[in-house]
Amino acid sequence: MTKPEKLGLSSERLGRIESFLDERYIQTGKLPCAQVQVWRRGKLAYETVLGLADRERERKLKSDDLFRIYSMTKPVTSVAFMMLVEEGLAALDDPVSKFIPEWKDLGVYNGGYLETFQSKPLDRPMLVIDLLRHTSGLTYGFQQQGNVDAAYRKLKLGEGFHGDGLAETVTALAGVPLQFSPGDAWNYSVSTDIVGRLVEIISGQTLDVFFEERIFKPLGMTDTFFSVPKDKADRFTACYAVGALGSKLPIAAKPQLQDDPKKSPYLKRPSFLSGGGGLVSTANDYMKFARMLLNGGEVDGVRLLGPKTIQLMSANHLPGGKDLTQMSKSLFSEATYAGVGFGLGFGVTIDPAATMIPGSKGEYFWGGAASTFFWVDPEEDLAVVFLTQVLPSSAYPVRRELRTLVYSAITETGA
Repeated sequence: MTKPEKLGLSSERLGRIESFLDERYIQTGKLPCAQVQVWRRGKLAYETVLGLADRERERKLKSDDLFRIYSMTKPVTSVAFMMLVEEGLAALDDPVSKFIPEWKDLGVYNGGYLETFQSKPLDRPMLVIDLLRHTSGLTYGFQQQGNVDAAYRKLKLGEGFHGDGLAETVTALAGVPLQFSPGDAWNYSVSTDIVGRLVEIISGQTLDVFFEERIFKPLGMTDTFFSVPKDKADRFTACYAVGALGSKLPIAAKPQLQDDPKKSPYLKRPSFLSGGGGLVSTANDYMKFARMLLNGGEVDGVRLLGPKTIQLMSANHLPGGKDLTQMSKSLFSEATYAGVGFGLGFGVTIDPAATMIPGSKGEYFWGGAASTFFWVDPEEDLAVVFLTQVLPSSAYPVRRELRTLVYSAITETGA
């Protein structure tokens, strides 16, 4: 690591991160473990590794341990698709039905249940950009907002490791109406899983092969996979839960074991390669990915995307420049809403004052269901990765608190 003062950061203030996380979350048992990396001005400025990777076996967390990153997979899938856009193989305003013909006759829910759905025509076709920014009209079963969500749960759409694959899921979705006409609202959904299927269709490769050959291997992300290799299983963390996704929990709730790393479904290759939430990774690997974004699509001499593409991805693409408070119909997501728009795979801060926490206009970020989080701040030449393993991410306000701690350590502004 580089001395923080050389990077416009305070060592003393960065030190608050470890003491805060340890006292408030590790020692109280709310989080089993925590790992934080702070990168600024081309250097690693801070890292802390706290707690137990596996409480049941009393194994201490190590800096190279493997975490389920869930929806932090979404930015990876979005980057994969934009690589194909840069090659001229697709465009953001392409109708999704260009690649998935069975979706040509999708409609909007207008009554009924799974076996008796009624629908009305879309106001306009679903475009690829709708998938990337979650304005597609698709949903998640765990949103539990009505009969469309119920159909997702009954059909197990976007769920599980060993059920239907991506192609079968796309076919099943053709028989379920959308919640709203594309572009009319924002709803966190299986949209990015469909982006993953588009990557497969356009590239002719399965998603795991595309990721490995086009992203992970070039960037040196040697510990990022859809399933944990046998020779790395001893580095896999346990995952805990205090309730279901989207639940509102008392702050005193204590997490219980949800996924034993010795018996986890992640130990076998899934049939459903979830571009929306399927990856396992490490702090070092994901920081390489975040650094690539921060550096305009290139890191360590390897370029995945051009700077203009990164700028496009990290702009707010919600219709009319709105924020999520104005557009969201979602009961759950990995973002707070006020002052936050949405780009092509990330939440984007468009009004820092409205968020009521320190930050910069133009920073972009996302998190995972097990409370993991990352953000990239081009204005401050800053990237941060936070990993732990507690479901759901709404259990504790640790992400907001971490952002405040990191930004309060900055002593020199600007890149």
